[in-house]
Amino acid sequence: MTTSEKLQHELENVLSGDPWYGEHVYSIIETVGFEAAYEKAPGAAHTIAEIVLHMLSWTEEVLDCLNGKEAGQPLSGDWPETGAPDEEKWQNYVNDLKLVNVNLLGVISDFPEEQWLEFINDEREVGTGITYEQLVEGLIQHHVYHSGQIAILNRIING
Repeated sequence: MTTSEKLQHELENVLSGDPWYGEHVYSIIETVGFEAAYEKAPGAAHTIAEIVLHMLSWTEEVLDCLNGKEAGQPLSGDWPETGAPDEEKWQNYVNDLKLVNVNLLGVISDFPEEQWLEFINDEREVGTGITYEQLVEGLIQHHVYHSGQIAILNRIING
C-alpha cells in the first residue's frame, strides 16, 4: 500500500467509514441541529458551528500546503466568525467541510509518493519541521479530536 493509499484510507475512514473508536466525523456532525450548532454550552470555549468552521479552515490550509503554498495561518483564520445563527448557513458549513475533504482526498491520491517524506514549506518551523505525511496525519487527528468535542457539546446542549 502506498502512502497516498494509506492516508486516503485513514481520512475516508475517519470522515465517513467505520473507525474503531466510534462514529465517524460526518455522522457526528449530521446529528447537530442548527440551533444546537450556534448554542454555546456552559463552560465551552466555542460553539459547534465555530468548531466546524475551524476544521474547515485547517483542512483548507493543509490542502494549500499540499499544493505547494507556504504554511501559515488559514486564509479564513484559525477560528472564523460564524455570524448570526442561520439554518442555511449551517448546512453550507457542513457541505463545505465535506467538499474540501473530497478535494483533499483527490490531492492525496495524486500526491507524488517520493514527496511524502519531504518537509513542508514552512518558514515558521524550528528544528526539523514536519513532512507532508505528518501534516495529513495531523489533520486526521485534528478531525477526530474536534468531532469528539462536537459529540460532547451536542449531548450537553440536547440533554
